[in-house]
Amino acid sequence: MIILWVKAGGLVPPDSGGKIRSFNILRELARQHSVTFFSFHAAQENDPHRDLEKIFHRVICVPLKLPQPKSLAEFFEYTSSILSREPYSLTKYCRPEVRNKLHALLKREMYDVIVCDFIAAAGVIPWDWPTPKVLFTHNVEAAIWQRHHQVASNPLWKTISWWEWRRMERAERRYLRRADHVLTVSETDRDAFATVLDPGRLTVIPTGVDVDYFQPMPVEETPNSLVFIGSMDWLPNEDAILFFVDAILPLIERKNPLVSLEVVGRSPSRKLQALAETRKSVRLTGRVEDVRPFVARGSVCIVPLRIGGGTRLKIFEAMAMSKAIVSTSLGAEGLPVQSGENIVLADRPEDFAQAILTLLNDAGERKRLSTAARALVEDKYSWQKVSESFASTLRTVAARSSSSQRR
Repeated sequence: MIILWVKAGGLVPPDSGGKIRSFNILRELARQHSVTFFSFHAAQENDPHRDLEKIFHRVICVPLKLPQPKSLAEFFEYTSSILSREPYSLTKYCRPEVRNKLHALLKREMYDVIVCDFIAAAGVIPWDWPTPKVLFTHNVEAAIWQRHHQVASNPLWKTISWWEWRRMERAERRYLRRADHVLTVSETDRDAFATVLDPGRLTVIPTGVDVDYFQPMPVEETPNSLVFIGSMDWLPNEDAILFFVDAILPLIERKNPLVSLEVVGRSPSRKLQALAETRKSVRLTGRVEDVRPFVARGSVCIVPLRIGGGTRLKIFEAMAMSKAIVSTSLGAEGLPVQSGENIVLADRPEDFAQAILTLLNDAGERKRLSTAARALVEDKYSWQKVSESFASTLRTVAARSSSSQRR
């Protein structure tokens, strides 16, 4: 197949869930298909996207001058887009120069299928173009904003998240209907979209993991240690840690005052940095080159998410490394896991704390859970197997479109 893959926000470094998923699927697809990667993202020095030319048939990048995240400039840019019918996550990237360059490419080149990666790229896709178009969703984006609104305490943020929720809800429905086919990463997301779209136009592509890279390591666990892995400039992750430290960690410390938490991920906010300064049991690493040693040293991996969508690659990565995991139900939403068999799910702070205390005190139970976790992902969820399902769906969509055009 000849594939055009369109993505906002860039692909490398693969340091967030969406980038990791897209990068690994794309890399596997490029082994057998011709892939043109079209990306528009914040301008940066020594742009690493040029290195992708070694992997893909063609790489086209449109660097954008974007304000720094959470800066005053970004706030002013957001307020200027408040009357737009599109949510800010689309207007931020989908600019006229990007749209013009993509349309010019389509006039010159022929493709079997166009993949719109994330809803954020949908604003530049020419949805009336005859080439079949597949929308690859990693989350139900409107649901994320809804959850932001529900848990927000700051009045300004509560208002902003409500407005983004409503705009995203309308945009998501509009682009779902315009796509020839829609891919989701979980049954949960598919069921949500099936309320507005024919289920026959929906396919679930499960999350995968690099089972060769993420393997058990011969590293001794640090006693009484917890570890959280995630990009800390993603608000659901920040909320998860603030919630854990406020509502769950004190319950653990009452019975185990030696417990510690290591938060591994890029760009922790000032609020998190201030928290770590006052809570000596909490350590922030910031960006690290390799998360595996941190995961390996932790006695228990935690995923206390209250906001989110899609699926959590951090859970599959920890499972592949044969680690015991405690997560909220939402944190593991959409993953084929079974509480008590290969993970522990707990939603109330008291239950979450007790699950951690039990695992910290029982090395045998940690071993039982972690062995079952590794077996699950190794057997069914390598990126090669996931990409085979992805390619099969693209072929079906392209063939269906070709048949329709002939008729």
